[in-house]
Amino acid sequence: MSLLTDEVRALAGRTRVYTAPEPFGAAAGRYFGLAIGDDNPLYSDAEYARAQGLPGVTLPLTLVCETNQYAGLPMDHEGYPGHTWGLDIPGTRQVRGGNSYVFHRRIRPEDVVTATWRIEGVTEKVTGSGHAMLIVMSKASYTNQDGELLAENEESLIFVALEKSS
Repeated sequence: MSLLTDEVRALAGRTRVYTAPEPFGAAAGRYFGLAIGDDNPLYSDAEYARAQGLPGVTLPLTLVCETNQYAGLPMDHEGYPGHTWGLDIPGTRQVRGGNSYVFHRRIRPEDVVTATWRIEGVTEKVTGSGHAMLIVMSKASYTNQDGELLAENEESLIFVALEKSS
């Protein structure tokens, strides 16, 4: 049985857009840095940041990719309040395949971010052990209030069939 149904094929091109309700603010960068164990003074010391050629404090690069920090989304059934596609592929288990990030510039406290996610493609393969595997490739582009590209994130989600293909 194929996991790549017409309904799943139709996911390609699906887009979701999330815009933060306000600028990040300097505190968000400090708190996120503390949460991930990164005590870089660029996140807390404006004088130090200016000495490094920046206009002021900046935020940890990966914060922009964490929509649960700013998008105001409701929690899903697992308690996660960030972007998901809400895909339920019966008879599978979901595995995160990986992410590839490109950062175009540092995030500033005054940035109001919009994250635009798009499903780029859906393919099916078979694992070495004979299980069908559905691969969903998506890409997020993060822009600020002026439309300036801040970062990009390519992500793969993999749905592996619980039973072997026949």
